[in-house]
Amino acid sequence: MSDVIIKKSRNTENAPKSSFSTQTVAFSHYNNISAQLPVDPKTGKIVAGGVKEQTKQCLANIKAIVESIDHVMDDAVKITIFLKNISDIDAVDEVYTTFFQSHLPTRTTVAVAALPMDALVQIEAVVSNGEGTPPQMSLDLIKVSRNTENAPKGIYSQTAAFSHYNNISSQLPIDPKSGKMAAGGVKEQARQCFNNINAILESINHVMDDVVKTTIFLKNISDIEVVNEVCAKFYPSYVPARTTVNVSALPMDALVQIDTVVSHGDGTPPQLPEDTRLLIIEASNTENAPKVSYSHTVAFSHYNHISGQLPLDPKTGGIVAGGVKEQAKQCLKNIKAIIESVDHVMDDTVKINIALKNIADIDALNEVYTTFFKGDLPARTVIGVSAIPMDALVQIDAVVSNAEGTPPIA
Repeated sequence: MSDVIIKKSRNTENAPKSSFSTQTVAFSHYNNISAQLPVDPKTGKIVAGGVKEQTKQCLANIKAIVESIDHVMDDAVKITIFLKNISDIDAVDEVYTTFFQSHLPTRTTVAVAALPMDALVQIEAVVSNGEGTPPQMSLDLIKVSRNTENAPKGIYSQTAAFSHYNNISSQLPIDPKSGKMAAGGVKEQARQCFNNINAILESINHVMDDVVKTTIFLKNISDIEVVNEVCAKFYPSYVPARTTVNVSALPMDALVQIDTVVSHGDGTPPQLPEDTRLLIIEASNTENAPKVSYSHTVAFSHYNHISGQLPLDPKTGGIVAGGVKEQAKQCLKNIKAIIESVDHVMDDTVKINIALKNIADIDALNEVYTTFFKGDLPARTVIGVSAIPMDALVQIDAVVSNAEGTPPIA
């Protein structure tokens, strides 16, 4: 493991603090912001009012964190919004756009079964970090936001590139010509989602094999095998890291929505394309984690992306015995095994995403969670879902720093 680049964990008094996460964890050219609840940092309680007031508080908390590290909201490259009720999306949008002055970030919006503290909304962010983390020299890197007519448009940028990553807005199964949902069931909808992703990638001179992580949001978890069949068509050889999340509802009553993180070897200006275009995507799997049909971890540039881990014993392939504590422990053990297989440690983690079958299990999960880290805790997002693959109680994925970077082609 290289220690050339330093992970920088920071908190501010102007946003809610947690004993189980760091507000922002910067590494290399990105800041990873913990999901913000509509909590007043002075009182520690949910703000009064409805979804508009709660959305404003979530974004105010993100803004406070972003400004505490000498950034502005327009440095955000990706926003993810978790709603209790998908019907609240228009009310959220009224507030949302007032927090940005120029190009909007890429975006994902889903409704989930429950949020911590019974909130109506929770929002997380990924923010550019042009200065990098020590000992990198500060660079005036430019965020490059782009759209194409060949994919659906909305109150977001289809893609926001910064440094060595492209952040793609989650794609719904919308035909960009008609603006309507693709005809058919989940198979046809998944195909349309991927067609939209492919169109965006082609518009920025990238291909599907440049994807490093795919997150699939499904209305019905039972549709997972059908969607996996469609995935296989778009990734015939190399398969990115993957997480599947059950949602209670999606915009436009879609059955599926797909989110992607994409490599960007050419970098953003003033990086020179000839300096970085030959970076390699490093996908790997280990026998010490449950076998899957996709990559356990995909490294590119200065990040490793870890697939969602279920509480499976890698030797038996079955769910471990016990309750949520035992299952959370197994998920984290699987992540630890993957991380160690690429010569890293758990404290290299910059972001953790947790899906719980029962949001009330969060305290039990936290008892196990903190035992896996020795230093500053990662940024974190926790959501409640109505179902998890294999009827598990918990699923966890991770983003891990990769100080050594990935090599150029020899």
